[in-house]
Amino acid sequence: MTWLEDSFGTKKPIIAMCHLQALPGDPAYDATGGMQKVVDMARQDLLNLQQGGVDAIMFSNEFSLPYLTTVKPETTAAMARIIGELMPDITVPFGVNVLWDPIASIDLAAATGAVFIREIITGVYASDFGLWNTNVGETIRHKMRLAPDLKMLFNIVPEAASYIGSRNIIDIARSTVFNNRPDALCVSGLTAGVETDTQVLTSVKEAVPDTMILCNTGCRVDNVERQLSVADGAVVGSTFKIDGKFDNLVDPERVRAFMDKVKSLR
Repeated sequence: MTWLEDSFGTKKPIIAMCHLQALPGDPAYDATGGMQKVVDMARQDLLNLQQGGVDAIMFSNEFSLPYLTTVKPETTAAMARIIGELMPDITVPFGVNVLWDPIASIDLAAATGAVFIREIITGVYASDFGLWNTNVGETIRHKMRLAPDLKMLFNIVPEAASYIGSRNIIDIARSTVFNNRPDALCVSGLTAGVETDTQVLTSVKEAVPDTMILCNTGCRVDNVERQLSVADGAVVGSTFKIDGKFDNLVDPERVRAFMDKVKSLR
């Protein structure tokens, strides 16, 4: 049994994104509605995702655009409040992702009891958010201090960014696994909702066959059979939204249809 099966109770788990609305300090924060509106919208999405049958939830400050690579303390604090208020309603394993800051993600996981984080943990990138560096040694040591059992999902194809240097994705996958022992590698498209290239998924899986590989973006009803024929699971966000659009709230009927398809494949 893999750690994915052990943690989520099924093969090929679907980790559903619960995208939090803009938070205090974010450009799009709704000061009139305040934090209560953010909590209420997160609860609505959470319940719709769980009732639709997803296997896990990942809370992310997806609407904190444009993202910071070192977030402000108020972001982590706001996310901790939201998850704390939602805790009585959470019925599946959950993880967190404080975009794009692995240290803050670990802090939040330790405070809330999250099972996993997903982040950009290794590499140096040219990105829409500027020059983007990481310090994996510091990150892993921080995790060992605060949450030694926390599972680490390494996103090796960062959205809206490209590696500085000429290494291909196969070499990156192999060296990431050798040097850092990730619990899983996440393979993405260009941005949220953009389909992950199945051939890239296949190449990464063949390069590191003993590592869990997750399809990280663009998994839909019409391609999930193909994606899960390669990947060990998927992170799903935009597909579950009304009309499949990133900005919208979760559509429970889309969740049910997707999960019915996935369950028929397991």
